[in-house]
Amino acid sequence: MTDHKTTLGYCTPRFQRSAATLMFCAPLAIIPMTVNAEEADNAEVFRLAPVIVNTQAAADDDANSIVARELWVGGKVATSVLDTPASVSVITEKEINQREADTTEEVLQYTPGVVTDYYGTDDRNDYFLIRGFQATTYRDGLTLGSMRGVREEAYAFERVEVLRGANSTLFGPADPGGSVNFVSKRPKFEQFGSGYLTYGAFDHVEAGLDVGDMINDELAFRITGKIKDSEREYDHSQDDNQFFMAGLTWEPSAFTTANLIVDYLKRDSSPNSGGYPLDKEYSRDDFFGEPGHNNHEVERSSITGQLTHDFNNGLVLRGNLRYSDLTDDFGYVYISDNANRTGNVVNRDYFGTDSEAQELIGNAILQYDARFDNVDSSTLVGVEYRDASTESSSIYTAVGPIDVTDPQYSGVPSGLLPYTGNDQDFKTKSVFLQQNLSFVDRFIVTAGVRQDSLDLSSTDLSGVTESDDFSETSVRGALTYKLTDEVSTYVSFVESIAPPSIGVKAERGDQVELGVKYAPANTNAIFSAAIYDLNKDDVTIAVVQDNGTIERETIGESRVRGLDLEAKVDLTDNLSLTGGYSYMDTEVVEGTLRNGTSIKGNEFTSAPTHSASVWTHYTLPKQGMSFGLGARYTGSYYFDAANTAKSESATLFDSSFSYRIHKDTDLKINVRNLFDEQHVVGSGTADYYNPGREITATVNYRW
Repeated sequence: MTDHKTTLGYCTPRFQRSAATLMFCAPLAIIPMTVNAEEADNAEVFRLAPVIVNTQAAADDDANSIVARELWVGGKVATSVLDTPASVSVITEKEINQREADTTEEVLQYTPGVVTDYYGTDDRNDYFLIRGFQATTYRDGLTLGSMRGVREEAYAFERVEVLRGANSTLFGPADPGGSVNFVSKRPKFEQFGSGYLTYGAFDHVEAGLDVGDMINDELAFRITGKIKDSEREYDHSQDDNQFFMAGLTWEPSAFTTANLIVDYLKRDSSPNSGGYPLDKEYSRDDFFGEPGHNNHEVERSSITGQLTHDFNNGLVLRGNLRYSDLTDDFGYVYISDNANRTGNVVNRDYFGTDSEAQELIGNAILQYDARFDNVDSSTLVGVEYRDASTESSSIYTAVGPIDVTDPQYSGVPSGLLPYTGNDQDFKTKSVFLQQNLSFVDRFIVTAGVRQDSLDLSSTDLSGVTESDDFSETSVRGALTYKLTDEVSTYVSFVESIAPPSIGVKAERGDQVELGVKYAPANTNAIFSAAIYDLNKDDVTIAVVQDNGTIERETIGESRVRGLDLEAKVDLTDNLSLTGGYSYMDTEVVEGTLRNGTSIKGNEFTSAPTHSASVWTHYTLPKQGMSFGLGARYTGSYYFDAANTAKSESATLFDSSFSYRIHKDTDLKINVRNLFDEQHVVGSGTADYYNPGREITATVNYRW
């Protein structure tokens, strides 16, 4: 440990508190640390217990680099990425801007262990898998839960954090593959501003604004907004959205910080063209749905409050509360093809849903940090409450077939009645405890336990109500050993509990992981490698009984073993590189199709054995120009659980160019899928293609 050790309980100056303001917002930190620090003459300032992290840096340091030194995935306090006993990735604001990533899938495309775009241009949701399983999403550490029906707005976030592997002890019920945490932009105690205009392919017109300033020494505000009017790459489509967010930060003293964030998001889009026939490759321009009926209209409003108070004696109290409201209306005419079809006429069906959701979630957390000789201790205890309700109804009917050589649109029958509907309520009460101990500056022991009590109820169209309750416990433990100040290794065991359904045992996951991380001195870089064995048990499967009937039983099991490698490096002041590789060996240990057919030994769907990516960005400062080039490789994977059809492996390229046309004004050109490569990413009763080439030009002005 450095000689510049801190004294617990000493207050931090404002420039440090501005950094800390961004960190107080979620259920459980991976390795909590104190935010108190003491200045030493001519020395840097550090956080103590149990991980030493430099806090002298400005709040937006990570925004100016592709290399994140701290992890806020736990939300309460920043944690050293090097010493976090888990496989993590942080996509900073600088990296997001370099690639002009406009959606969550685009943000995550260069992250190892993550598979995106396996539904192609079917963009009803943000679709991505981590380590072969569905990922759980969070905003500022609080689960999005029933708010998941809307695609997140990348412009709202200053970073996106990926935690690979099971983690219910950190966040509560979640699938075992991993989690994605979106960190919202917040006010700063300084004046800043930027605005941009974008024009691009498919009549894409967009404008955005992000401004902030100090009102006085105690108050700061930030306003972020965006408007987009666009079509998609197929006929009769649209991709419009509006976003607004306002934040207010109050710091009445060195010990108290409060944040208030209000945001509104509206999307009006055409999620897909209805798919493409199976017999050959078609043009992406073709539209086989129904104009005006292939639509997705979403509105979501949220208000978030965050409070932290340091008692100046090693004890810190934090509280977080968010209320959200969502309406989600969706309609979709799609083709229903089969491999034995003859002729040019293809059958079609219509599916639609209308839903409303409300969610209240909050937590209260106490953290106590202390030092005993050569042992640093950090204890964190908290409670969390979530109350979510959803009302939804669904419509399904056959629609007139379509001649794929000469599409004629017939519309959708009117007066359709819902075939299913539910009013659902979910209540979760949780208590969690985590203890961290750092011994002789080299060993860090992390242990945690969480208890989740869940009450579920559902009422169908006929008025029949079902209910169920669950009480689930998850644990985690990890040992980190710092070989040097630059190299850390860890071994961890973590558990997960998937969000349960009424009448069905909750699915559980567990993971053992070994990892190593390297952050070379005097270089802005971090390298990581992790091997893991991840299991999911109590999966509900169809089982053929002795009498021939089929019943659902929770005896299924899935397993994935793999390797994740990642490098993020600022090679020079002008050259940066990020790269990753993933290997996954997936297997259904015990499982069936709905008809009882065994799929034991099969691979997961949409889970390539190999995937890799690299993105590099170079700046010519004297010429005011920069260039970016990236490549994304996805190996072949199965389209279905029966493993009857498989994709082709594919490599896609992306590029960027930026030129300083005037002081504080840049022109940026980005191209995704540079060579317009087309392949099938999903197939069932229709084929679905990867997104085609998209070119955008953006003028950005900063002040």
